[in-house]
Amino acid sequence: MNRRNFLHLSSLGTLPVVAGGWSGLAGSAAAIGRHPEPLPEGAVIVSFARDGPGFTPAEYLAKLQEINRLRPVEPDSYGEHGTVDQLLKKFMAITGKEAAIYMPSGTLANQLAIHVLSKGNSKVFVQETSHVFRDEADAAQSLYGKRLIPLAKGRYAYTLEELQAEVEYASKGEYFPTGIGAVSIEIPVRRCNLQVFPLDQLKSISAWCREKGYKLHLDGARLHLASAWSGVSVREYSALFDTVYMCLYKYLGASSGAILCGPKEVIEPMEHLVKIHGGSMYQNWTNAAMALHQLEDIEQRLLATREKADKLFGALNRIPGIQVQPVPDGCNIYHLRMDKGYDGKTLAKLLAEKDAIRMPFPDETDGAIHLHVNETLLLRDNDSIVAAFKAAVPKVKA
Repeated sequence: MNRRNFLHLSSLGTLPVVAGGWSGLAGSAAAIGRHPEPLPEGAVIVSFARDGPGFTPAEYLAKLQEINRLRPVEPDSYGEHGTVDQLLKKFMAITGKEAAIYMPSGTLANQLAIHVLSKGNSKVFVQETSHVFRDEADAAQSLYGKRLIPLAKGRYAYTLEELQAEVEYASKGEYFPTGIGAVSIEIPVRRCNLQVFPLDQLKSISAWCREKGYKLHLDGARLHLASAWSGVSVREYSALFDTVYMCLYKYLGASSGAILCGPKEVIEPMEHLVKIHGGSMYQNWTNAAMALHQLEDIEQRLLATREKADKLFGALNRIPGIQVQPVPDGCNIYHLRMDKGYDGKTLAKLLAEKDAIRMPFPDETDGAIHLHVNETLLLRDNDSIVAAFKAAVPKVKA
């Protein structure tokens, strides 16, 4: 597909950067989900298998060369100077924070932010479903002596009243009180199909915490996705928190990396802390260049992606045998469910083999196919995608 057709199909012809170069995605099993079937020759892939681009090594190198031709990449030294500095300034502008630092991973960004914000206090309140609580190997407890107190078991959000009740309970009956350190909130929550914490509840929690002097950290690994679907800007979310972490690879195409933003007094000690934890990387320009490029006009591109997805799924819902519904309070994940007697795994294989449309197999717990909407949707017109489903769905009925 040439650039002119792509611009026409995506309705983004006025943007200087469109979809960040998503034309590949052909060779990576990570990019296409759990079933790497061969692709039709010359196919332009639409992938519902992930939140962002899944470049193969060859595609990644080619993309970096393209980026370098558009704007020469400048090397950094241990996360300072060059393209990394440009990226940090970009994130400072996006979040409205006065300082930022490059981190090798989101786990380190989350843990160091909570550690510094909490100071000598040990109690940290988190969602039970959050990455900090469930997926960071008990680092807060093991390395920093923090006691993670989970709220909202199995849910993505809680109310101010729930937080107040837990704070009161945790603050009473201890002979040696250790104090409240911080509140960490993940938006959106990966373990809850990327559901988004409601803004009104966030505002109430933020105001109360600031009144009490409790610091707030935002795990915003996929924050642009939450913003595009909720209508709340990244800056507005960030203003409710002291620190915010954002990932460089989940939807920005980099191979790794994270950015932590916050006030200078919190960010300045981070360089030393990263070093003593073995996270100081000599050069990071490859990840910084990719993320900086993908960030250009990302808000408009994601909004166009969402609008196109709404129209697409409305059309798919007119096909007998399938229904696609958004996740309540969700963002870019939609659930495709099939009527009894239809084989979702065969449908996924057929669409991949015949039409270069990639999607996961049905989830083993709820039977739904979890469609991750991303910018590859802008590479194809909706009519061709609908036609592919119309041809494939009747073939997978038992």
